[in-house]
Amino acid sequence: MPERRVMTSSNDKAGIKITLEDLANVAVSEPQAAPVTTSPTGVRSYGTVTEAAEQGPALPEERGSILLQGWFYLGIAGTLGALAGWGIAEPGFIDAPGTRSWGEMVMIPLIIALMSFGFAIAESTVERSVRKALLRGLLSLPLGLVLGFVFSFVANVIYAIGMQFCFEAGAQSQGNPAFWIARGIAWMVFGAAGGLVYGIVGQSSKKGKYGVLGGIIGAGIGGLVFNPIAMMTHGGAVSRAVGFGLVGVATGVGMGLVESALKDRWLYVTAGPLAGKQFILYKNRTAIGSRQESDIYLFKDPNILPEHAVVEINGSRVQIRATGNVFFAGHSIQARVLQDGDLLQVGRYSFRYKERHRA
Repeated sequence: MPERRVMTSSNDKAGIKITLEDLANVAVSEPQAAPVTTSPTGVRSYGTVTEAAEQGPALPEERGSILLQGWFYLGIAGTLGALAGWGIAEPGFIDAPGTRSWGEMVMIPLIIALMSFGFAIAESTVERSVRKALLRGLLSLPLGLVLGFVFSFVANVIYAIGMQFCFEAGAQSQGNPAFWIARGIAWMVFGAAGGLVYGIVGQSSKKGKYGVLGGIIGAGIGGLVFNPIAMMTHGGAVSRAVGFGLVGVATGVGMGLVESALKDRWLYVTAGPLAGKQFILYKNRTAIGSRQESDIYLFKDPNILPEHAVVEINGSRVQIRATGNVFFAGHSIQARVLQDGDLLQVGRYSFRYKERHRA
């Protein structure tokens, strides 16, 4: 048998003896872990030392799709709108000098109107908000038609003045780049019309300014290459289809790139069904929720309330106020002044707040 060591108290004459076997038989209770609970949003939460606290584990960042980039879906919308307008008017277009056909009269206004329609519904379609897309489409189509005829008249006046300058400068052939520049300047008006409608249906003057600027740049580039394309394709319907298609894509891409380059504050979706999408904060009050009319519509999540949260801008102060569960740094919040880089979790979605610091 192993040797038993004995500890004796010097103050106790009776000699209390404690052995190693006695110590080994002492029962020590283990600490109880706080139970795991589930929040209303379906996110597990773990207890702290003093109380159970709702905490949302950060969702892994997902790679965004190019389909959610503004320059991409606006470019596609501009192309489809321009080709649709060309396709409707082309049967009535007559390629004969001095002939004024109905196709020639309505082609440019139709292209402007349908490009504007495409720009108006593109963003809502990407966000899966069918109701918002329908409302914007119903507003943009008549508005685009009216502006199409007005801006087409203005563009023709500018083009006639430009052509006169070219002739007075001694340019005679359509192969002279001076004529290309004249058309490019005139067609900037088309892009301005599309950008203006884009801002009106988006209910934002700043969005309209960015849209007009991007549309002017894109349509100007498209107009600049229209004559070279016509010469390469020997004119006719094919040249018009290719030329107007390029005008449409250039206008949409220009609008998307300018809008992205000049934005001040935005929420970038890092996880969820819209990962890769950025929501530019144009309004003083941006609603986030499950209603399709929300500024930021969150779908495929039954735990999102109709108006789950709002982002309010007051000068340089940007604050989020939550009605439903919104998590920051793992903790549920009701209100927070946002700082550049803040990561917010709303149900299945994660947003990173970003702002541009201008010198």
